[in-house]
Amino acid sequence: MRSSLAPGVWFFRAFSRDSWFRGSILLLTFLIYTCYHMSRKPISVVKSRLHQNCSEQIKPINDTHSLNDTMWCSWAPFDKDNYKELLAGVDNAFLVAYAIGMFISGVFGERLPLRYYLSAGMLLSGLFTSLFGLGYFWNIHELWYFVVIQVCNGLVQTTGWPSVVTCVGNWFGKGKRGFIMGIWNSHTSVGNILGSLIAGIWVNGQWGLSFVVPGIITAIMGVITFLFLIEHPEDVDCSPPQHHGEPAENQDNPEDPGNSPCSIRDSGLETVAKTSKGPCEEPAAINFFGALRIPGVVEFSLCLLFAKLVSYTFLYWLPLYIFNVAHFSAKEAGDLSTLFDVGGIIGGIMAGLISDYTNGRATTCCVMLILAAPMMFLYNYIGQDGITSSIVMLIICGGLVNGPYALITTAVSADLGTHKSLKGNAKALSTVTAIIDGTGSIGAALGPLLAGLISPTGWNNVFYMLISADVLACLLLCRLVYKEILAWKVSLSRGSGSSVVLTHQR
Repeated sequence: MRSSLAPGVWFFRAFSRDSWFRGSILLLTFLIYTCYHMSRKPISVVKSRLHQNCSEQIKPINDTHSLNDTMWCSWAPFDKDNYKELLAGVDNAFLVAYAIGMFISGVFGERLPLRYYLSAGMLLSGLFTSLFGLGYFWNIHELWYFVVIQVCNGLVQTTGWPSVVTCVGNWFGKGKRGFIMGIWNSHTSVGNILGSLIAGIWVNGQWGLSFVVPGIITAIMGVITFLFLIEHPEDVDCSPPQHHGEPAENQDNPEDPGNSPCSIRDSGLETVAKTSKGPCEEPAAINFFGALRIPGVVEFSLCLLFAKLVSYTFLYWLPLYIFNVAHFSAKEAGDLSTLFDVGGIIGGIMAGLISDYTNGRATTCCVMLILAAPMMFLYNYIGQDGITSSIVMLIICGGLVNGPYALITTAVSADLGTHKSLKGNAKALSTVTAIIDGTGSIGAALGPLLAGLISPTGWNNVFYMLISADVLACLLLCRLVYKEILAWKVSLSRGSGSSVVLTHQR
């Protein structure tokens, strides 16, 4: 019993237990979304295999193609001159479905048990990812098959992001959220890296396995999620996190009715009378338009639209760009493209750390976006001059492009979903996350589509498009940056004022 233990011993045991559960939830949700992104990445690596110049390949003895056919080893229907448009259409089938489904997913995520919702989503995502690869073994050459599979996969993958952010937001308070989520959000880049490396193993042979293997891993992770995911700290008698500067003493005793989110915080007999009526009602889930009225949701959503446009264009087209411009093999191009995601891991952690220290989420994003524009320009012009310059530029560009994207989709979403204007109602977290990431996913759909349409005119034009999107993302944050600068000025003036008072008192 608690009373039989010294206070220090009880605190240590409780702290250790809470820390263990929080760490395990952080690791589990990390692995969950790593699998989601791992299953998205193979298509970008396999693109160079679906359409290639076969003049240097040795034809099989029983091949029926003509001697002048240089596309005999490509995979129909991607063996035509319009292959870039067709591949962009396959990408867009996934991304448009994902963007549309994301707005709906957040509503379901607020109302359904996250454990069931995530498990079902991962099992279905593993199924559809595997079905794309099985098209190789079943010798399917119909465009509609690959498009339909991508649409279905895009819809079921929307179960992932709002759910894992909500789960992490339930377990972690605002204190060091940017740094914690910066590290945690590296699952995006880790998943991209694993997806590239796994796809690279079979890309030059039975490329269908590049999809089947990640699909099986994702499905297995769905079963693990069903068995071990814990949605709320209260489910295992752990202390809930603090949000937006709540005093720690309010969370010391979760059993005290005065500490519940819906409790009456008055003093006197009125409080006793009201709290004695029985347990309070569960706060209602916020609606779509109510979430839009939370300060900062619209600005960060629109900023993410353009930031994600840039990030997803690199995600889906970077291996093909390296393959075409630097003339590496398909496997080498896929492996080299993982350095962009290595930079993304570093950028996400740095963005979270800096924004925690400065308490300036918007300013951190804006500065990184400003620096990203000239770095993308330089990468296009000097990034392929040598392997060393290519490695360095890819890591820097990855950090500056993915840093703001990572910060907005994690710490910013969690901050806004537990905004002080909600008065303790945590039911908005999944909806806010879905709105922000859903708006960003519109950009994610536009980026690869525009890249497929523009790239036939030259890769330079693709990079001009990416730089323009980056600048627009930066401009959309100007109002929030201005507010943060004003807040810093007020804080500094208060600090200097208190120091003057202390001086006079001496």
